[in-house]
Amino acid sequence: MIALVLPGVYAPQDDTQLLAEVLREEAPPPGARVLDVGTGSGALALEAAQLGAEVTAVDVSRRAVWTARLNAWLTRLPVHIHRGNLFGPVRGRTYDVILANPPYVPAPEAGRGPRGRHRAWDAGHDGRLLLDRICEDAPPLLAPGGVLLIVHSALSDPDGTVGLLRAAGLKAAVIRRRWIDFGPVLRSRQDWLRRRGLLSASDDREELVVIRAERVR
Repeated sequence: MIALVLPGVYAPQDDTQLLAEVLREEAPPPGARVLDVGTGSGALALEAAQLGAEVTAVDVSRRAVWTARLNAWLTRLPVHIHRGNLFGPVRGRTYDVILANPPYVPAPEAGRGPRGRHRAWDAGHDGRLLLDRICEDAPPLLAPGGVLLIVHSALSDPDGTVGLLRAAGLKAAVIRRRWIDFGPVLRSRQDWLRRRGLLSASDDREELVVIRAERVR
């Protein structure tokens, strides 16, 4: 589906594939309003458009926005793509499905937020720099019966995500888990993660989770 990824833009990986699989199983009907927040290359937005949804995508990165727009043009799929911080460009609208594959890798704090290409994966000391904001800001954007699908690492406290979404009045649960080999980022900081107790001495794989949260009618 993706034709190109500009330098510095997050390329589709195992987490993207996992969330795309769940989206296909969710099977939003043709014309469903879908929001892909933090779209990156646009892979998930295009997957939703391929299913016949009316798709809006948002990313804070200029390069990501241009990558997603180029991929939409090359695949001739209609996606409305905006540059902005999380839900800023779509305040006041509602969606039947919201997709989120945010940065979620715990990172040593350096006194400032992630910069450049690191914004695609670094997410603060606990990996929840954007996850907590999504859990707070996404629920009001769901239409009655709307569904939020989030993928992130088990290192980033899935129970915390579920708890925040339930506190916001949604019906939420982990619906999919998948183990994958460490990628370059986790390999580079596995000693730090072990010192923090997030990895054991024998851990050499990462668990991904998909959380589904529904606004009950």
